[in-house]
Amino acid sequence: MGILGNGFKDNILSGLAIGIGAAIIAPVVIPVLAGAVKPLLKAVIKGGIIIYEKGREKAHEAVEMVEDIVAEAKAELAEAEQEASSDTTPGGQVSA
Repeated sequence: MGILGNGFKDNILSGLAIGIGAAIIAPVVIPVLAGAVKPLLKAVIKGGIIIYEKGREKAHEAVEMVEDIVAEAKAELAEAEQEASSDTTPGGQVSA
């Protein structure tokens, strides 16, 4: 029981001392940290924008590639249909 009582009292005093110290030091430390963090944050945002733009470019290239493949496939299908229709005569018979 004695450990709990003394330990709890010491924790309150330690917490109070830390709180008062933080209140005194915070007005000095916060602007310094803000000055150091701002350039770092800007660099992170710039990097994110660059990655986003590169991703958009790559996605656009992928869409173009798929569209080209689809167009080629449609052209091949149309060519195959023309060959199939030219192989038959008007009467429906296959020419030799």
